[in-house]
Amino acid sequence: MSGLRIVRLANFVTPASGGLRTALQELGSGYLAAGHEPVLIVPGERESDEDTVQGRVITLPGPVIPGTGGYRVLTARRRLREVLESLGPDRLEVSDRTTLRWTGEWARRHRIPSVMVSHETADGVLRTWGVPGMAAGRTADRLNTRSAWAYSRIVCTTEWAEREFLRIGARNVVRAPLGVDLARCRPQRRSEALRARYARGADVLLLLGSRLSVEKRPGAALDALAELRERGVRAVLVVAGEGPLRTGLVRRARAQRLPALFLGHVADREEMADLQAAADICLAPGPAETFGLSALEALACGTPVVPSASSALPEVIGDAGVAAVDSAGSFADAVQELLTRPEADRRAAARARAELFSWDNAVAGFLAAHDAPLLNKVPSQIRRPDGAQR
Repeated sequence: MSGLRIVRLANFVTPASGGLRTALQELGSGYLAAGHEPVLIVPGERESDEDTVQGRVITLPGPVIPGTGGYRVLTARRRLREVLESLGPDRLEVSDRTTLRWTGEWARRHRIPSVMVSHETADGVLRTWGVPGMAAGRTADRLNTRSAWAYSRIVCTTEWAEREFLRIGARNVVRAPLGVDLARCRPQRRSEALRARYARGADVLLLLGSRLSVEKRPGAALDALAELRERGVRAVLVVAGEGPLRTGLVRRARAQRLPALFLGHVADREEMADLQAAADICLAPGPAETFGLSALEALACGTPVVPSASSALPEVIGDAGVAAVDSAGSFADAVQELLTRPEADRRAAARARAELFSWDNAVAGFLAAHDAPLLNKVPSQIRRPDGAQR
C-alpha cells in the first residue's frame, strides 16, 4: 500500500514561533517516517517550495498582521486553491480555525477527508482579548459549530480542549496528545554554572518560555516575580521569547526594578533545553493553552511547572507542578509550594511525567485521526542520554 499525501495548512508560523512550529515539524517528520507524503503550506514573505526533514514545505506570500510581532496569514484564496488542486491531497490537515475554515468546505466538496487541529480554545482566546465571558462563550459556540460541520474530524490535544466541542454536541471530535523530544530535553543537561550565570546570586531561578503576546499573559510572570520579591523570596526571572508585548514588559521591569532578563527568541533548541534544565521552576501563565509544548519540554528537562489553572496544562502536568489561579498571589503561592519539595524529588517527578508523552505516540494518534496506517515502523524517540534505545 502506498502512502497518503497529507497536505497541511498553517497560519501564524514564523521563525520565532514556538509550540505550533515545533508540532508541525515533529508531526511532519513522523508522517514521513511512517511512509506518507506530508506537504506543509505556510505564509511567508515570498513564494518558495523546498524539501525538508519534515517533508515538502511550500511558502505562499501572506501579509503580516499588525501588532502580532510578525505573524502572517494565507489570504490569497485563489492561489491557495490552485496549489491545493495541483497537489491533489488524499488528506487535508488545517491548523487554523478562523481564516482557513473555507478549506474544510473545499475538501468536503472534493470528497477529501479533512482534519482541523484545535491548537487553542476559541472562547479562551476571545476572553484573553477582553471579550466578556458569556459573549465569548456564545461566539465560540457559533465558530465551533461551523468548524465541526466544515471538517471530517476535529483533533483536540487534551480533554480540556475537547470540552468546548462536546458542549455544542459535536460528534466528530478525537483526542491526540502532542509529544516532547525526550532525547534532547533531559535532566542531565542541568548545569549549575549556567544556573549561577542567570541567577546572579539569587535563590530561585524562574523561567518564562513563551511568545510575548496578549493570549500568553506574559505580564503575569512579572506579577508573580514582584509578589515573590515582596515576600522576601530572592527570585529572578529569565524570559525566553519574542512578541509585540516585549517593549512594554521590559519598560515595566525597569520601572519596578524587577530582576528580569529578556533574552528574546532563543532559536537554538539545544540552548533552550539547557536553559529549561537550568531553571528551578518554569512559569506558564497563558490561560488559553490547550497543551503547552514549552512547559512539557521543561518537565522533560526535570524542571517543574506552575501553569494557569484556567488552561489545559494542569491536565498535562499532573503532580509535576502546581496550578495557580490567575493572580500574582496564587502564582507566588504555587512557586513556594514547589520549593518546599526536595529538589531531587520534584525534578524526578517532572521527568517521569514528561515520559508519558512521546512524538511517536503523537504521530500515531494524528495518523489515526486521518485513518492513515503506519506503513513503516517509526523509531522510538525515547532514548537514554547516551543515545541508546530504551
